[in-house]
Amino acid sequence: MGFRDGFVWGAATASYQVEGAAFEGGKGRSIWDDFSHTPGKVYGDHNADVSCDHYHRFREDVALMKALGMPAYRFSVSWPRVLPEGVGEANEEGLRFYDELIDTLLESGIRPLVTLYHWDLPSALQKRGGWANPESPRWFADYAALVAKRFGARVSDYFTFNEPQCVVGLGNVMGVMAPGLVLPPRDTIPMSHHIHVAHGQAVERIREIAPNARIGFVGCGPAAIPASELPADVEAARQAYFAMPTADPAEWVWSASWWADPVMLGRYPEDGLTHFGQYLPRGFEKQLAVIGQQTDYYAHNYYQGDLYRAGGAHGFESVPWPAGHPRTANDWAMSPDTLYWGPRFLYERYKSPIFITENGMSAHDWVSLDGQVHDPQRIDYLHRYLLALRRAAQDGVDVYGYLAWSLLDNFEWHCGYRERFGLVHVDYRTLVRTPKDSARWYAQVIRENGAGL
Repeated sequence: MGFRDGFVWGAATASYQVEGAAFEGGKGRSIWDDFSHTPGKVYGDHNADVSCDHYHRFREDVALMKALGMPAYRFSVSWPRVLPEGVGEANEEGLRFYDELIDTLLESGIRPLVTLYHWDLPSALQKRGGWANPESPRWFADYAALVAKRFGARVSDYFTFNEPQCVVGLGNVMGVMAPGLVLPPRDTIPMSHHIHVAHGQAVERIREIAPNARIGFVGCGPAAIPASELPADVEAARQAYFAMPTADPAEWVWSASWWADPVMLGRYPEDGLTHFGQYLPRGFEKQLAVIGQQTDYYAHNYYQGDLYRAGGAHGFESVPWPAGHPRTANDWAMSPDTLYWGPRFLYERYKSPIFITENGMSAHDWVSLDGQVHDPQRIDYLHRYLLALRRAAQDGVDVYGYLAWSLLDNFEWHCGYRERFGLVHVDYRTLVRTPKDSARWYAQVIRENGAGL
């Protein structure tokens, strides 16, 4: 038994990670252009000036997707490529690139899924305060309207934000990603609210322009996995997943409820308000209706989970993974039940279809003497996670689709080119693409709609 009819299969990328052409075609600078060119910020001082050169090679990449039978492709629009200053006059050459990409996808029978913001904020807007500026929702809504007007007749799926937890947490709390700031909650909580409002205003504008579009919001963070299936441990994991028991600034940013409750339920979680309500802008309650308007699915990117059991001061406590537990190349725990318990808990709380918009692993891949890339660990990882997701679907979770991260090996943010997550290997010197064994395995899974797992 496979997944439901109409289940959406595909793979994902992000503009800064794959496009290259960082300073071509009228594109403006982004905060990632600035950050990656600051010595010591990225592993090996790598940058994505060229990366996979998807900007020039997208037809080759679409042909690869077609050959692999990939039904959908999630990509992001580079805000500074279409609006070099973030606002104002649009860049026709940048818009034309996405026109051609979308047309090529549609001609190949591949459904384009468009992410509006995957972290590459225009530098010109960061100089005006970025997401800390109360005007930022309007900037984003105008940008969303531009994209919807241009592509709305051909694109039926939009995601407003990708992983705002990382936008604020890694970029503005911990400072390990662009723009590289370390700020307290009094500065970052308003950012989170501005992003929520930006999402809501963008949804309004897109629906005015493309009323039949499907719209989502992409969260991230580890799932909470019960240490056993005893009811007490299951309940403890459920509580742990959505609770905000402390005011630790390094923890609140990963909260599922702080980011999803306003979008899906139209309210902030009560324990979050207890700790952080004082930092929200005055009158924020009046904007909750805009933030919480209906979306078509709840999207989430999952890679790993954390174990919890009943006990502790809050009714749940973390359980460490056993010594020697398998881990991926970038040291994330191999935890397939992530794709059972994460979607299950999200569906129970939000009653909305769950779209897995990223899942995959970094592995130590290289081209073998036979000219192929053999990645059995990735195949095993994907197999185990998809079995867990299918179990969730069989247990009543409305699972909308699954997208592998990533189509291509690419620039993995502050890790540079050290990590390889792709189904397709990229030689960064020659830019030659080599589909890995996992790409062919995944193609078979798609053909069978998961029935052969």
